[in-house]
Amino acid sequence: MLVRSLAASAAVHLGDAADRTTGATATPNVAAAAQMIDLLALLEEKTQGNLSEAEAQLLVGTLRVLRRSDSASRPAARPAPDACHVPRYGHVVRRADCRV
Repeated sequence: MLVRSLAASAAVHLGDAADRTTGATATPNVAAAAQMIDLLALLEEKTQGNLSEAEAQLLVGTLRVLRRSDSASRPAARPAPDACHVPRYGHVVRRADCRV
């Protein structure tokens, strides 16, 4: 029951499920979803070896799905520009004083 409750909260925060009270899909709140996923991961860690096979499969499967959905909802990381290349007007240009 706890696993399903935390998973439902994470899904709502990720924008994958509608809020049960309003019926509307909220804008994604990645930080709140990450907190729910972290709680489930902590639960998995602390209960390792103390769960039945079905409970362990439910927890592992739920975490797998939520982590995949979480990574898909995050914006792609942009590589940091190096010292010789700076972004300017939508593209990257080489600095004139760079000697590399």
